[in-house]
Amino acid sequence: MKKIQMVDLINQYKHIKPAIDKGFEEVLNTAAFINGPQVKAFSQNLEKYLDVKHVIPCANGTEALQIALMALDLKPGDEVITTDFTFAATVEVISLLKLNSVLVDVDYETFTISPEAIRKAITPKTKAIIPVHLFGQCANMEEIMNIAKEHNLYVIEDNAQAIGSEYIFKDGTRKKSGTIGTIGTTSFFPSKNLGCYGDGGAIFTENDELAYRIRGIVNHGMYKRYYHDEVGVNSRLDSLQAVVLDAKLPLLDSYNEKRRRAADFYDKAFSNHPNLIIPLRMEKYSTHVFHQYTLKVINSDRNALQQYLSEREIPAMIYYPVPLRKQKAYDTGKYKDEDFSNTDRLINEVISLPMHTELEDDQLKYITENVLGFFK
Repeated sequence: MKKIQMVDLINQYKHIKPAIDKGFEEVLNTAAFINGPQVKAFSQNLEKYLDVKHVIPCANGTEALQIALMALDLKPGDEVITTDFTFAATVEVISLLKLNSVLVDVDYETFTISPEAIRKAITPKTKAIIPVHLFGQCANMEEIMNIAKEHNLYVIEDNAQAIGSEYIFKDGTRKKSGTIGTIGTTSFFPSKNLGCYGDGGAIFTENDELAYRIRGIVNHGMYKRYYHDEVGVNSRLDSLQAVVLDAKLPLLDSYNEKRRRAADFYDKAFSNHPNLIIPLRMEKYSTHVFHQYTLKVINSDRNALQQYLSEREIPAMIYYPVPLRKQKAYDTGKYKDEDFSNTDRLINEVISLPMHTELEDDQLKYITENVLGFFK
């Protein structure tokens, strides 16, 4: 049995090595390292895959969020509602721009932001909502978009963990995650479902005016070389990373299907276990691409399970051990714990098992047998 890893990028690379190596050689031979033809080709291919009008690549997923907020001309003190249960980048960019983050609770079953909590948090200062499609499944976007329309709010989708998933509207129409709100963003961090071999990100929108602004902001605020029309940043996807992403993009659906098959294996092993709750798949409104496979451990010691697995060379991660509202950098003292009952349950229960495209049956069998063995 191969060594078990949370993400196995080495064996994934072996399957696409010829395309990657050829693309790297072309970039090296032309020295078009920044904004080369590979970047343009990838962005056009991703536009087709997502069925969205504009894809603007950038340097990473955090800057994608920051640039999206910059493009909306929000003012210091404006409020942005987002989830308390996610990675810090989502709220980090809000603070960097001197905006006020308003953290709200999640749905216990889906891990994603609660529309009911969003409604309760809206004030006259609210200008935007950032739902996070956590662990590979969409937030309840139809309800969120209804709230946004009712209150004239922008919606920025943090799609770093769910690229390739589809949202299913009540009328049966489907849209790719990240293409529903005002702006969508994603990360191409190596461990993502569509990941490069360094940092990378992208921003999506159907709005021509926003796309124009974003293209300038990512390039120092320039629309004409050496003419800076606004304050921008230096945030560009390099050509070598575009090669990797363009090689993987045609395989993304098959990658996500492999993740679902691994999730099916886990589900079968853990269903109906008294101490484990398998991830809920909200099939009525979202497909699931399992960026993470996250169990809830109940009436038992989650941390002891993690240690037990580690001793048997099975990596398992806790996403996330501390809610954002209690992180030193973001603890304002304004929140009441009773408003975050679901988040506070989850931080004590969740554990994520290895999940990637290269998991083999013997590895899955070993992982599941050891998880179950902990409870005997």
